[in-house]
Amino acid sequence: MYLKFVITFCIFHLTYAWEIPDNFAKTGHSNNWAVLVDTSRFWFNYRHVANVLSIYRSVKRLGIPDSQIILMIADDMACNPRNPSPATVFNNIKQHINVYGDDVEVDYRGYEVTVENFVRLLTGRLAPETPRSKKLLTDEGSNILIYLTGHGGNGFLKFQDSEEITSKELADALEQMWQKRRYHEILFIVDTCQASSMYEKFYSPNILAVASSLVGEDSLSHHLDPAIGVYIIDRYTYYALDFLEKVEPFSTKTLGEFLRVCPKYYCLSTVGVRRDLFRRDPDKVPVTDFFGSLRPIELTTNIMNVLPVKTNKTKAIELERKYSYVA
Repeated sequence: MYLKFVITFCIFHLTYAWEIPDNFAKTGHSNNWAVLVDTSRFWFNYRHVANVLSIYRSVKRLGIPDSQIILMIADDMACNPRNPSPATVFNNIKQHINVYGDDVEVDYRGYEVTVENFVRLLTGRLAPETPRSKKLLTDEGSNILIYLTGHGGNGFLKFQDSEEITSKELADALEQMWQKRRYHEILFIVDTCQASSMYEKFYSPNILAVASSLVGEDSLSHHLDPAIGVYIIDRYTYYALDFLEKVEPFSTKTLGEFLRVCPKYYCLSTVGVRRDLFRRDPDKVPVTDFFGSLRPIELTTNIMNVLPVKTNKTKAIELERKYSYVA
């Protein structure tokens, strides 16, 4: 009787002492996915691989599992013969974070990173024999982070230095996703030269787009590592990562704060943002709505009986033996 009173009192106290934020459980989405793409080959584009792996590391740390991350890397810098530290990719001259790590799962690598595969991935038009790890299994409740890095120009992004996707083709792919109910909301980030040209043609709803530079501007690298011999990260991604490193799974930081991570005196280019297709106020949207993982939970104010229930001890022992690990 006393135990039941204590539990009842605790539930009452938690219900009325905690203030649940206004945006809690009101996002409208039920799962999170990330599509992270490096489109560049060759050693001198080391920074683009570091860019995408930095974002990959952040979303994994904030809770999105590998099963819901599609990672596309056009070249393997970790195993490049020019790499002075094999099996590593660093994004800082201090080399305190190996963003390649021990548990990177690359879904599309090398010459698999093509415009066709990228568009088929987004629209779900893949061959039936395609492995599950190469499929974007989203639905109308999915919030998707799409991050692209590489070389681009006015209205296009280069893939492998041999082909390109245009802003119109990308816009049409996103519209197919909307028509097929493959997303709830999209945060689209592109770090390349003249990056804002890639979102100018978008016409589908519920998309917030961010670009590292405006039309006519270059997106610049941040710093060189003499030990590696190349620039190792781009400016926009460097400051975005600096922000994300301070975010925790239950952080109150918002997308509005994220949109301001790289003012022009840091980036040397003007970060572009397109908000007109996005129905929510970024200043009221938790950054973890896209960089974190939503886990379904049920809130209740009803009192639940957590007292032990009488069980048959013999059956309990049998179940324990059945599911125990064999040494």
